[in-house]
Amino acid sequence: MNQTFGRVGVLYGGLSAEREVSLMSGAGVCAALRESGVDAHLFDTGRQSMAELAAAGFDRVFIALHGRFGEDGTIQGALELLGIPYTGSGLLASSLAMDKIATKRLWLQHGLPTPRFAVLDCQADPAALAGELGLPLIVKPPHEGSTLGVTRVQSADQLPEALALACQHDEQVLAEQFIQGRELTVPVLGRGDDARALPIIEIIAPQGNYDYEHKYVSNDTRYVCPADLPEALSREIQDLSVRAYRALGCEGWGRADLMLDAQDRPWLLEMNTSPGMTSHSLVPMGAKALGMSYARLCIEILATARCKVRRPAGH
Repeated sequence: MNQTFGRVGVLYGGLSAEREVSLMSGAGVCAALRESGVDAHLFDTGRQSMAELAAAGFDRVFIALHGRFGEDGTIQGALELLGIPYTGSGLLASSLAMDKIATKRLWLQHGLPTPRFAVLDCQADPAALAGELGLPLIVKPPHEGSTLGVTRVQSADQLPEALALACQHDEQVLAEQFIQGRELTVPVLGRGDDARALPIIEIIAPQGNYDYEHKYVSNDTRYVCPADLPEALSREIQDLSVRAYRALGCEGWGRADLMLDAQDRPWLLEMNTSPGMTSHSLVPMGAKALGMSYARLCIEILATARCKVRRPAGH
């Protein structure tokens, strides 16, 4: 038995629209930790209460939750109150990264490239968007992951339906300039100056449609890791991903999603602070390209678990 980490909880499931993905991620992480001798236990935050979490006696937890109430700062705040060290980013960075609008605004303040965008409420008339951002464009809910509620709008008459779909998930909608090109993702591990990018992964989905089905269900999507890019461009994209990660205050681990346009200019789309850890997931793929096994990756992430808020003396 590996006594280094004590009793470890793997938080999974949850209440978000990404629950099924989280169940797969958590099961994989827990199995890998147990194979490494860690005293790991699954804990479903969608079925078990915070009182049960407080009573579980976990010395630290691995957060394998995705989406709302798991990746957005909510569970991170609860763990800070309970004094339980946890993996990944703190509550502020988690909240910022989960909000794609706040993320883009912060990146722009740091001079980082991200596609032009507009923000709409659900009662707005989307008619002006085509003229403002051009076509095609992307319409998405700003607080969901796994491409839930996302539409690539090819013509102006598709805008009302795209807005209605996104509004099933959020009170506001993010409309974004569509970047035609290569879809890339970059896993990042570490904290602050020690943060480092893993090899870049290129995602080649059928018709360029990397939706929920092509992420988690079908085997039609191809992945190239490391991506076939000139060395200097690879370094530029990895550096940009780390800068985007640091700008949000992320730590532990994360994954930057980008597009590379026809002029080889990278554009940041979003930052995932609790990426998937399923058989189709991308962070394990990047780690494998460096010779790091899935189990070793889980241990490395677990080793970074900590509370991020300092408690007053005596508490």
